[in-house]
Amino acid sequence: MDVVIGRESPLAKDLAPLFERHTADMHADTPPESIHMLPRAALERPEIAFFVLREGGVPLGMGAVKRIAPDHGEIKSMHVLAEARGRGHSRRLLTALIAHAQAQGMARLSLETGVQRTFIAARGLYARAGFVECAAFGDYRPDPNSVFMTIDLPGPD
Repeated sequence: MDVVIGRESPLAKDLAPLFERHTADMHADTPPESIHMLPRAALERPEIAFFVLREGGVPLGMGAVKRIAPDHGEIKSMHVLAEARGRGHSRRLLTALIAHAQAQGMARLSLETGVQRTFIAARGLYARAGFVECAAFGDYRPDPNSVFMTIDLPGPD
């Protein structure tokens, strides 16, 4: 089946199950004060580019890039459904988010993820893409339940 990644509204009706699963996963083993995901409606803002990965038209993953400074972006709400993992979708989605940030002239892309075991695969994905651990950035403060990562982006060709 065709895999397509494109910009969409986070408010599309068929994305509700994806957001429900993402929210449940975030709350499964992370203390509430350490959950930094944005509510669905908050992803519908001019400074946020929201993307959906679809396979055969079915939404299997999502992610967003939020501009937090003129040259700095943050990955938000990246999630691929558990049953769709292991097929390269997370890598494809991350590659699309990085390409978007680069095309928008961002020189740096950062993210916050968890320290819990459920985030081991995500941290590995980010590290393989070139992200390295960094200090808290933007409005974040140090949090024992968070790992902050960043990557410097080359200028657009």
